[in-house]
Amino acid sequence: MTGQEPEVLVEVSNGVGRLTLNRPKAINALNHGMVRTIADNLSAWADDDSIRAVVVSGAGERGLCAGGDIVSIYHDAKDGGTGSQEFWRDEYILNAAIGRYPKPYVAIMDGIVMGGGVGISAHGNVRIVTERSTIAMPEVGIGFVPDVGGTYLLSRAPGELGTHIALTTGRLKAGDAIALGFADHFVPSESLDKFVAAIGSAGLDDAIAEYSRPAPESELLAQQSWIDAAYSADTVEEIVERLQASDLPEAQATAEQILGKSPVALKVTLRSLRRARQAGSLEQVLDEEYRVSLASLKSHDLVEGIRAQVVDKDRNPQWSPATLADVTAADVDAYFQPLGELELGLAASQGE
Repeated sequence: MTGQEPEVLVEVSNGVGRLTLNRPKAINALNHGMVRTIADNLSAWADDDSIRAVVVSGAGERGLCAGGDIVSIYHDAKDGGTGSQEFWRDEYILNAAIGRYPKPYVAIMDGIVMGGGVGISAHGNVRIVTERSTIAMPEVGIGFVPDVGGTYLLSRAPGELGTHIALTTGRLKAGDAIALGFADHFVPSESLDKFVAAIGSAGLDDAIAEYSRPAPESELLAQQSWIDAAYSADTVEEIVERLQASDLPEAQATAEQILGKSPVALKVTLRSLRRARQAGSLEQVLDEEYRVSLASLKSHDLVEGIRAQVVDKDRNPQWSPATLADVTAADVDAYFQPLGELELGLAASQGE
C-alpha cells in the first residue's frame, strides 16, 4: 500500500536478521500477511550462512504482540468464512517452524505478549523478558481455547501452574514467565537496544552475559502448593469446588475468575491441557489445537465472547451452555473430532 510502512520490518545487519512487527497502534496484532512475511524470511534465513541469528521484536512501547486480529476472526465466524481457518493453518505451521528453528531465534518479549504473540516468541530457543513484560493466554475469556502451541507450553509448566493460568487468563510477569518455561533471560528494557546490537557485534552468548540480569522472583511459583492442590482435580467443577473450599482469599477469588469464563471453553481447555501433557511433540499438540480452533470457529461462545469483550465492549457475554453443569461430555468431544482432509498434519510431516 503506497505511503504506508510494511507491517513487518525486515532488516539484516552484522549477520543478524531482524523482524519487527510494525502495527504499534494495534499492539502489533498479527494478521495473515504478517505471518506469511515472518515465515518467508525465517525460511530464507535458515539456509543463509551469512545469518547467524534472528531477532524478533515489536514496534512501539506497548508490547511485542497482543495476539491475533480477533475482530477479523469475529466477522469470519459470523459470516461462515474460511479466512480464519487459513490464517490459523499458516500461523501454526510458523509456530512449529520456530520451535525447530536451526539458528538462535531471539524473541524480545517486552511489554504485552498475548495469544499469537506467545506463539511467535515462546517456542523460540532464546526468549528475553523485561520488567515490562506481561504474558498471557486469555482465550477462555472470549470463548476460545489456548492455541499457537499454548497448551504445549502451559501443560509443561511446573505442577498445575499452567492449568491455573489457562483457566483464569492470568498474566505472567518476567519472573513468572521464566519459572513457567515461557522465557529464558531477563534483560532490563533500557538495555534492549544495546543487547540487540551486541548480538551482531560480539555474538549472542557475550550479549546475554553482558546484559542479562537475575530475574525477579516469581510470585506465582510461591503459590504453587495451593494451586497444585486445587487444579490437580479431574474436572473444572471440582477445581472450582476446591478453590471455593480453601481458606485462602486468593483461592476463593480465583474460583470467581474461572466462573466468569466460557463454560465450554473451560472444559475443552482442561481436556486440551491434559492431552497436551501426554503428547510427544509440539507438532502433535498443534495438530490437535487446529481441530479445536476450527470447532471453536463454529461455536456460539467464540462470537459472543469477542462481541462482549472487543466489539460491543459490554463485558457481559451470554455463554451457551450457560454453566459448567450444562456442558456435556458430547459438547466437549465435538471439539476434538478429526478433520479429514483439513487436518493440519504437522506431526505426520515429521514422521510421527
